[in-house]
Amino acid sequence: MAGKSLRLGAFMRPVSLHTGAWRYPGAYPDANFNFAHLKRFAQTLEAAKFDAFFMADHLAVLNMPIEALRRSHTVTSFEPFTLLSALAAVTDHIGLVATASTTFDAPYHVARRFASLDHISGGRAGWNIVTTSNPDAALNFGLDQHVEHDERYHRAREFYDVVTGLWDSFADDAFIRDAESGLYFDPSRLQVLDHKGEHLSVRGPLNIARPLQGWPVIVQAGASEAGRQLAAETAEVIFAAPPDLASGRRFFADIKGRAEKLGRSRDDIKILPGAFVIVGDSVEEAQSKRAKLDSLVYYESGIASLSIALGRDASVFDPDSPLPQISETNASKSSLESVLKMARAEDLTVRQLAQRLGGYSGLAFVGTPKTIADEMEEWLVTEGSDGFNVMFPYLPAGLDDFVAKIVPELQRRGIFRREYEGSTLRENLGLRRPPNRFFDRQQLEN
Repeated sequence: MAGKSLRLGAFMRPVSLHTGAWRYPGAYPDANFNFAHLKRFAQTLEAAKFDAFFMADHLAVLNMPIEALRRSHTVTSFEPFTLLSALAAVTDHIGLVATASTTFDAPYHVARRFASLDHISGGRAGWNIVTTSNPDAALNFGLDQHVEHDERYHRAREFYDVVTGLWDSFADDAFIRDAESGLYFDPSRLQVLDHKGEHLSVRGPLNIARPLQGWPVIVQAGASEAGRQLAAETAEVIFAAPPDLASGRRFFADIKGRAEKLGRSRDDIKILPGAFVIVGDSVEEAQSKRAKLDSLVYYESGIASLSIALGRDASVFDPDSPLPQISETNASKSSLESVLKMARAEDLTVRQLAQRLGGYSGLAFVGTPKTIADEMEEWLVTEGSDGFNVMFPYLPAGLDDFVAKIVPELQRRGIFRREYEGSTLRENLGLRRPPNRFFDRQQLEN
């Protein structure tokens, strides 16, 4: 295992995916929309040497019935770039990762925002590429229906090429700023992109200097065939969602194998499954915490979460019967596959499935600092992951418990850092700085 070290991100928007999180005893009910709380969380994560603070984003209120929405702590949240720019001023090392949609945004806007965040933060920005699965988002951008799944991914691939091309508009040494000669930049070190493609037409150049990291770190999620291929081609960090170690190892081998076939190194991609973590001084205490948390989920919240995952209204199904035959929709294919697999494997009724989805149904580590560290270490050693995107059950106690109890155990084992390795997110993740496609000819040839 020589040299292997866990990479840890923190999933912080929403601050917890669990529907009952805001109601848990001692939790901050407004944690999602209170800057003082979010500042405290980011600084706590940085003190624990986490790699990144990850802020997912939604371009519509979640597509669930109002009966469920009225109980949801995700109904209001900050716009990611505004929040992360503010957090950049009160942190020094932790990465700041935000979602930006390739379906409902323009590549020039995305390139400018992330380049700005990278400069403001001193090289700590990361772009989570998403195609946006929520069909209601389309209604907020002048469309009557959602863009087809495969078309979204085709556009995303071209979008990536345009954004990264815009980041390369200026060579790293373009800005001379010679007051005596009056020359601010060298025009020979400027490239006009002039992109004309199937989905996008963007002239460029970007009106911001190249990001400090070259490019902000490219982050992606998704488990569909199209999503996996896009990740193998473009991603540097993958937020995966395998339900168990065996699935994680298959996903790890598949993505890294695809990357190698494309001429990339296995080390060019870090795979971080989402992991819901509840720690106690005993396994029984941790399990009791989870039972208490799950008891706070209302059925209407659970059935709404199930409807989102299935891409159809699940409230019309008989709650006490098995899930009926479900066909694919234009929603997230990976979410649908995960739910169907769970329903079949555990023979769950609609009610039981809704309860699980309304809480948290994915990979979970529930136990003591030792048992949780054992599991994390096994994932690392057996190539199930390079680390985890940690999801906390409730805030602040769930975060504080992880930092106070699990991080020291991981450090004692020598599988998690005690100090940051560098000043940028790339350096801390062990990722290379990408060459400029227009100016770094020698690096590109090598």
